[in-house]
Amino acid sequence: MTEFDDRQKQWLQGFVSGIEARKAADRLSGHASGTSAAQQVGPDALQHAAQDRTTAAGGKLVAEETAKRARHPLDRWDEVVGRAEAGQFPKGIDVFLTKYQGLFYVAPAQNSFMCRLRIPNGILTAWQMRGLADAAESFGGGYADVTTRANLQIREIPARAAVDLLLAVQELGLTSRGSGADNIRNITGSPTAGVDPQELIDTRPLCRAMHHYILNHREMYGLPRKFNIAFDGGGRVPVLEDTNDIGFVAVDVTGGSGFDPGIYFRLQLGGITGHLDFAFDSGVLVKPAECVTVAGAVVRAFAAHGDRTDRLKARLKYVLDRIGREAFLAEVEKEYGAKLRRAAGAEMVPRTFADKHGHIGVHRQRQAGLNYLGLVLPVGRLTVDQMRGIAEIAQRFGSGTIRLTVWQNLLISDVADRDVGICIAAINSLGLGIEASAIRRGLVACTGNAGCKFAASNTKGHALKLADHLEARVAIDTPVNIHLTGCHHSCAQHYVGDIGLLAAKIDRGEESVEGYHVYIGGGAASTKEQAMARDYAQSVAFDDLPPLLERLLAAYLAHRQAPSESFFEFCRRHEIDQLRKLADAAPVRALAG
Repeated sequence: MTEFDDRQKQWLQGFVSGIEARKAADRLSGHASGTSAAQQVGPDALQHAAQDRTTAAGGKLVAEETAKRARHPLDRWDEVVGRAEAGQFPKGIDVFLTKYQGLFYVAPAQNSFMCRLRIPNGILTAWQMRGLADAAESFGGGYADVTTRANLQIREIPARAAVDLLLAVQELGLTSRGSGADNIRNITGSPTAGVDPQELIDTRPLCRAMHHYILNHREMYGLPRKFNIAFDGGGRVPVLEDTNDIGFVAVDVTGGSGFDPGIYFRLQLGGITGHLDFAFDSGVLVKPAECVTVAGAVVRAFAAHGDRTDRLKARLKYVLDRIGREAFLAEVEKEYGAKLRRAAGAEMVPRTFADKHGHIGVHRQRQAGLNYLGLVLPVGRLTVDQMRGIAEIAQRFGSGTIRLTVWQNLLISDVADRDVGICIAAINSLGLGIEASAIRRGLVACTGNAGCKFAASNTKGHALKLADHLEARVAIDTPVNIHLTGCHHSCAQHYVGDIGLLAAKIDRGEESVEGYHVYIGGGAASTKEQAMARDYAQSVAFDDLPPLLERLLAAYLAHRQAPSESFFEFCRRHEIDQLRKLADAAPVRALAG
């Protein structure tokens, strides 16, 4: 028999691959249309079929898609172990692939790993917090950061300690699997779930079920880009669900044609505030028992139709923009296997107001005689001693429950009335507190260039300096959220802050210095305060930023209509040019001495 030359072999290999890809696509199509579940569909068939459709249409897969296709990142554990044993960090595309294990190589900011966890609903036990403190001390830098997804990150992990850190996390009943790269991020829910007097439904079981659904469905790891899911139970403390790809918003349905009274969830889709979009109300109502399977169907529809040729256009928002909202819902229904329940005709009670500052301080729980205490963390950072101290306080005076928030703070719940005073004293002894200034209680900052290679400025350090400056000079008596984010990824969600600061390098003569673009009047998680912040000032060097914000806040105090008018309301009442003129006319106080 004649031997094939290299060119013929390459053609034959491509021909056979095309046949297999078509078979996978046919199987996927049969699954989506309700064909018998007996047909076997491989766990990666959804991702592979989407990739094949892209190339068949003439598109070129980005490098990340090619790498995922060559060998799934979750199948690379031995490589992670091998590098740790050799004391080596990943290089090239392996940096991306290693994020599937929750390990982020953050050079050149730090020559080390960062590990991001998965903590459904942001809720930890005291013994888990102690264990994480031990892990951060033994294998990291001796601290942890609370993130804007009610999560924890451990930093400064040497190459040789990477696997030891992952195993320590897993032995605590936690995981970091899929916490980075093209995966579904930590599932957020109402931080006061189960204890909030005004909540409609406890989100903890739903977040837990969604968390385990993701961990046990391989196709949830075949996405074209990252994905966020949040559950709002209607409580006092918002979870910023309208900034997520999927937001489930609890609503009390009192009746209407074809509706049984009870608690449902409104389905929101497509939030991505870094790209200037809130999630829109899809007009779909979902019963609590349906949420996880509906979310799975949305994710699969996104995986099938997301852009795999352009990372900048690979989020759900761009699928919705490209094919249309109703067309996308039709694809979700195919994956779900049934029509979604439309909200038309339902009679619903408006959501009770959510207070973005309502978690700080002492608050009564729905359980008689018990309270939850909201702690203010300095830009979300905790030392290991503080972590252990919080665990001890939660166990001794509460139920051993610690609740992280999307505002980079935390709550200790189930504290008896008689123990509130001693609990506060113990918190104060850790260098923390349950009260803060109107500036500091709403301060949110991403990691910044001290630990992230994408960031242009030292956001955490600058946030604390800003707070020091403004507290000393402006008598703000109503909370103002200031969000500092280091790059366009907008981890600190600068567009939904009262004041949003986006880091930038600023040319000053022949030098380049750290600075920010300034946006004002943003808000989220409430129809009363949902708006993207507007451009106020561009390319402000950090040295010039404190007096600029001082003038702006002084103008607010001088010209607000009443003490009850929030900074958000003040900003939305004026055009930007008017606000600039008012601020320019405001005096800047000099510190004595």
